[in-house]
Amino acid sequence: MHFKELDVYKRSYKLALEIHDLSLTIKPLLQYDLGDQLRRASRSIPANIAEGCGRYKSSKDTLNFIRTALGSNYEVIFNLEFCSDAKVFDAKTVKRLMDEYEILGRQLTVLAKRIQNNEL
Repeated sequence: MHFKELDVYKRSYKLALEIHDLSLTIKPLLQYDLGDQLRRASRSIPANIAEGCGRYKSSKDTLNFIRTALGSNYEVIFNLEFCSDAKVFDAKTVKRLMDEYEILGRQLTVLAKRIQNNEL
């Protein structure tokens, strides 16, 4: 399976770009801390999907990378919620992104189950 063909990869990559652009609007005082954390966590998702797919000969390795991507997904959700509560981003933008990351989390969970059941 080539990672670029996966809907979960396409969604995660698109969202990472959105987070990147949004994070650059953070005040300079929080840019290094919060902005950098959001960017790294959001990029970690498609990066782990890609690396996991690159290890397709070992479903155990692939599954570990997909689970890492899922962990990063929830890290992004936490940081978005924090940014909303701290009034760093407007609530409407955060809600939309959190909804997208919830969908992404479900996609990653399905992918992990398919790998675990040798359905790919």
